[in-house]
Formats: sequence, structure tokens, C-alpha cells
Amino acid sequence: MSDTTSARAQLPFLHRFWAYQAERFPLLRTVTLLIVFTAASISVSAHLSQRALPGLWTFVVAALVALIVFFQMRASDEVKDHDEDYRYRPERPIPRGLVSLREVVTVALLLVPLAILLAVSLTPWLLALLGLVWLWLGLMTVEFFAPAWLKPRPFIYLVSHMLIMPIIDLFVTATEWLPHDRWAPNGLWLFLALSFFNGCVLEIGRKIWAPQNERDGVETYSQLLGPRRAAALWAGAAAAALGWLIAVGVAVGALLPVAAIGTVAFLVVAVTALRFRANPTPEGQKRIDVLAGLWVLVCYAAAGFAPLLGLEAIT
Repeated sequence: MSDTTSARAQLPFLHRFWAYQAERFPLLRTVTLLIVFTAASISVSAHLSQRALPGLWTFVVAALVALIVFFQMRASDEVKDHDEDYRYRPERPIPRGLVSLREVVTVALLLVPLAILLAVSLTPWLLALLGLVWLWLGLMTVEFFAPAWLKPRPFIYLVSHMLIMPIIDLFVTATEWLPHDRWAPNGLWLFLALSFFNGCVLEIGRKIWAPQNERDGVETYSQLLGPRRAAALWAGAAAAALGWLIAVGVAVGALLPVAAIGTVAFLVVAVTALRFRANPTPEGQKRIDVLAGLWVLVCYAAAGFAPLLGLEAIT
């Protein structure tokens, strides 16, 4: 442990945890994405149900619970990657001693009662879907009790872990529809499918690295497939997401603006992927990582907010 790290380890927990979040769970970027994600999900649910948008508290509950769940996902990753981080990524906060795994997991568990109280404030029925989210997250944490089988099958691994995205989105949309109805609105499955493929865009995008940045023990799609095919896979995931985005646009009655926004965004993704295929540089790696997040932001904004531009408030 370096002198700087040793000094930091003596700081109060809140100071150390603030430094941890800056590295592993950047609040500003995460909160921005989750506000758009949850607000768009609620808007889509309301439009599909032909209801007016709910009150502000629904948006607050959805965003806060989503933030809690996403932090718990980060804690789950810390548990899964603990041994590999100590061996291959000693510069990360837990291996270098900034915070301990126990501290991170404790914070994640302490947030459980808060999430429950927030959900119950809308309707106790939400606890069933929140429990489903936590059940799937628990299974992910233990690698579905089959880590040795999953590890050499990266695409099955990807699907099994990205399924949590539509499950989270089911909970988020339910903050709108469940207080009114016991059944989700027709067409919601289109939006949940979009969430799955958006999760894939994020996950694949953050694991496409330039050849000189690849590291032993760190599994990436660019290492598995090569940078050219990995970039094509990323663009393919975005193309699939675009298809579902357009389907959602049809369902909410805003095909033209949603399709236009999505198509422009996809062209940017495609050009970025092509450039990386031709010249897989560290700068291209950063562009893919940033653009993966922007793609998801644009997708949800288009699906959730474009209908508000052309439709009068539903009463």
C-alpha cells in the first residue's frame, strides 16, 4: 500500500466513500442517466395506458430506487470481481485499501429498507417487483450458482446479466401503472426489450479496448473477438436497440420523431464503430465508451419525451 493510500485509509469513512464513488460509481453521470431513464419509462407507461403523467413523487421514487439498485449492482460486481481485482487490478479502490469490500456491501444492504419505504409510499404491490429485481441481482452475484460454466460462455453470460435491465425497467414503469392496474399496459414489452438491448450496448461498449490497453486477466469483447468484430457487435447491438426504439415510437404514437432521433444517433454509433475497426486506438476506445452512454440517454429521451411534443396532455 502506498503512503498516499495509507493516509487516505485513515480518513473518515464518508471521505473515503466519496472518493470511491468518484472512481467506481460517479454520481453526476449516473444520476443524470437514471433521471432520464426513469422519467422516460414513466412517460412511456403513461402514454401506453392513455393516462396523464403522475405526480412528481412518482418520478422521485422511481429515480431514487433505481439509484439504489444500480449502486447495489456495483456492490455485486465488487463481490464477483474481488479475487480478480486483487490479482489483476490492484489499482482499484478495494484492492488498494481505500475502502473495504465489507464497507461497500454494508452500504448496499443498508439501502434496502430505504428502497422498501420508497416503493411502499406508492403501493405495497411494488414490493413484489422490487423483490424480483433483488432476486435476479442475487443470482447474478453468485453467477447463477454456475460460475465455472458461465465464464467460458461470454454471450450466455451477457444475456443472463443484461436481463436485469428489463426487470429493473418493469419496476420503474410499475411506479406509474401498478397504482392503477394489476397488469402492465399493452405494448410495454417493446420498451422492456429496448432496455435489454440498451444494456447490451452499454456492457459491450465498456468492454471494447484498444489492443495496447488490453490486460491479462481482464476479459473484454475486443480481446475475445478482436477489435474489428467487437466494434461490429457493438454496432449490431445498437441496431437492434434502434429497431425496438422505433417499435416503441409506433406504440406511443410518435413514430416520426422517435425514428428520426434514433436514426441520427445510430449513424453516429455506426461511424464511430467503423473508425475503431479501421484504427483501434485508445481515443477510439474512449469514444465508444462515452457514446454507449449517450446512445442510451438519447434512446430513452426519444422514447419517453418525443410523444410529449406532439400529443396533448391526456386527461
